[in-house]
Amino acid sequence: MGIARAQDEESERREFEDFRKTLVALAATERSKENDDFKCLMSSHIADLDLQLDKLVCVTSGVSFLGLALVNRLLLRGYSVRILVDNQEDVEKLREMQVSGEMMMACNNKISVVIAKQTEIQGLMEAFDGCRGVFHTSAFVDPSGISGYSKSMAEIEVKASENVMKACARTSSVRNCVLTSSLLACIWRDSSQHDLPLLVNHDSWSNEALCMEKKLWFALGKLKAEKVAWKIAEEMSLKLTTICPGLITGPQFSHRNPTATIAYLKGAQEMYAKGLLATVDVIRLAEAHVAVFEAMNKTAFGRYICFDRIIARDEEAEKLASEIGIPPNRICGNSLEFIPTHFELSNKKLNNLMSRTIRNWHGQS
Repeated sequence: MGIARAQDEESERREFEDFRKTLVALAATERSKENDDFKCLMSSHIADLDLQLDKLVCVTSGVSFLGLALVNRLLLRGYSVRILVDNQEDVEKLREMQVSGEMMMACNNKISVVIAKQTEIQGLMEAFDGCRGVFHTSAFVDPSGISGYSKSMAEIEVKASENVMKACARTSSVRNCVLTSSLLACIWRDSSQHDLPLLVNHDSWSNEALCMEKKLWFALGKLKAEKVAWKIAEEMSLKLTTICPGLITGPQFSHRNPTATIAYLKGAQEMYAKGLLATVDVIRLAEAHVAVFEAMNKTAFGRYICFDRIIARDEEAEKLASEIGIPPNRICGNSLEFIPTHFELSNKKLNNLMSRTIRNWHGQS
């Protein structure tokens, strides 16, 4: 009897121990599941935060003709936009634009404004902090209120470009930067060179000495600003692309963008005679900025020429002159004075990128 009872007790003890181990194992499984659920929840939350940060970008000169179009295009693509302005007056302009409907009211919660001087790198770094990308539209107006662009303005633009690039490179959150240059930084080349290529594309650079000689200050400013941007990008490992647009047009462009419009057309007769006078609609240009930015982690690199129309006939030149409010001979007059060398403008590199990008956009909608 004693042996039988001992055997029974031993059997019960083993059953109890097996039951205890089962309970411990179940508890461990539940804890592991809870931890996995928590990790999944945290991973999802972190991913959401990363997505929000990836969608935060800064646009300099956001109240300009191009800046406003770019802000609206970014909002349509789901970005949150931090607009950098120089003064309180520009902040008031933004409020007026929101009220007038020029800026998308439905996305007010995705728009923020920061005041920073482009002469102060530290202030720019604070403005860019938290942004994944920066669009430097480099849109300047004549401080004297005159529709012109002086040599001193060119130097201001170059210094601003240098400061913005340095601030981007020193701001840890900024991964990519898109600079708005100009087609003028590509087309003013020394025609006296016998081996000058007839094709003008993203590899073409204007001649600084020629711009100085002809007093093409707008072209000189854009050329030097782009060159200093590339120099700093290389030195400080900043991922940069530049877009070189023709004359920016669109609704009331000469009224809303007078400084750049008049300044761009200095030398218009020579540009027209050589087949180098091109324009681009501001909406198309804004789309190009976003398309290039979104492709920078894949295929986008270097410079992109952007235009959608070449002014090739007198009727087109007269129409453009009428839209701007200047005499037609400012564009198509005296064209026979220039060497009859006709060049070919190419924006093939940008067109190829945009065709792929826009197909992807349509696939996402």
